[in-house]
Amino acid sequence: MTFFRDLAALLRFSGFRRLFAVRLLSQLSDGVFQVALAATVLFSPERAPSAGAIAAGFATILLPFSVFGPFVGVFLDRWSRRRILVLANVARAGLLGVVALLVGRHDVGWAFYVVVLAAFSVNRFVLAGLSASLPHVVSRDRLVTANAVSPTCGTLAYLLGLAVGGGIHAATHSDAAVILAGSVFYLLSALVATQLPPLGPDLADAGAAVRAALGNVVTGLTDAAKHVPPLGRLALTIVSASRLPYGVMIVGLILLSRNHLAAGSPEGGLAGAGVVVGASGLGFGLAALLTPTLTARWGMQRYLCTLGVFGAVMQVFPLSLFSMWAIAVSGLGLGLVTQGIKICVDTTVQRVVGDAFRGRVFVIYDVLFNAVFVLATVIAALVMPADGRSYGVLAAAAVWYLGIAAVVARQWPGQVPQLAAHAAH
Repeated sequence: MTFFRDLAALLRFSGFRRLFAVRLLSQLSDGVFQVALAATVLFSPERAPSAGAIAAGFATILLPFSVFGPFVGVFLDRWSRRRILVLANVARAGLLGVVALLVGRHDVGWAFYVVVLAAFSVNRFVLAGLSASLPHVVSRDRLVTANAVSPTCGTLAYLLGLAVGGGIHAATHSDAAVILAGSVFYLLSALVATQLPPLGPDLADAGAAVRAALGNVVTGLTDAAKHVPPLGRLALTIVSASRLPYGVMIVGLILLSRNHLAAGSPEGGLAGAGVVVGASGLGFGLAALLTPTLTARWGMQRYLCTLGVFGAVMQVFPLSLFSMWAIAVSGLGLGLVTQGIKICVDTTVQRVVGDAFRGRVFVIYDVLFNAVFVLATVIAALVMPADGRSYGVLAAAAVWYLGIAAVVARQWPGQVPQLAAHAAH
């Protein structure tokens, strides 16, 4: 299959192999950790969160990083990205140890949420660093393929982590044991990261103005924003817009799983949510298979338009049937749409933004992701019924996807310009 041929070709780059291993171990750990969080917070028999409580939870976790994240991004363009990947994974392992201690003591209060907040903040930092580093480990002509294969395999590793976490939970009936297992995988990711090649930033050719910008956080952020060309801004707008219906659907999924499909059975709700997440992951994998081929054949503009229309269709049918199979099929389709858009945007940003600014731009990218996602959960809290079933919300989401397709059709160029990029073999 093309996917496996592409992966084999990328694995010939030694730097890519190591960065790929860091991503897989890191996102596997994310999946293990989030099984424990879901069991502790969302599907615990003692808790029955409303849409408003779910939105408040996401805001607590994501908004602080949205405020402080840009300041972190400056360091991706100032400090060794390899060292950051090592230290960030070590930090996450330590934070998970604290979370496990709190869960073991049944102390799910403010301290628990503060530590979880810190762990998630470091997680977004790691993902931004992985994206900013990718052009250093593959050749420029393979960036589309690398952006299809690497994050998608990371998502599959995350899904495997969900399965591993679920298995540990079933065997031990202990959320703390699941969290400690995630901590071990983060330590393994840090160990592999110590073997990475130099990942930039490349400052040898940067002028005095760039160095001055890096010396001041606020000036650096402003400077990085100014260096995002119009196509980069359009790409970030498109991917952020695609997060709005996705965030609404996440809240709907939690409510459907707990209050409609498995009413009265938190364990059944957790299992049902796992099925839908797994289907969405298959959609991510399908995006990795299709995106390199279809963007080469159709161009990004036509491909993105097709994804927008397909996303609208998935919102209308079969999702509106609100059965388990219908939600799973639509989850697969929306996973394809979400990841297909992200692959195109990742590649575009990497091509049009210079390396001295790329780390900050990818953190800004993550901040937009978080802010729009929280906005989406707030909207869901206002409009979503307790059981998650709303035909009006589905219709609005379908119209939104069609709007994305229309913007791409009018404003996206036929050819994406390329910026000279450093690649290490």
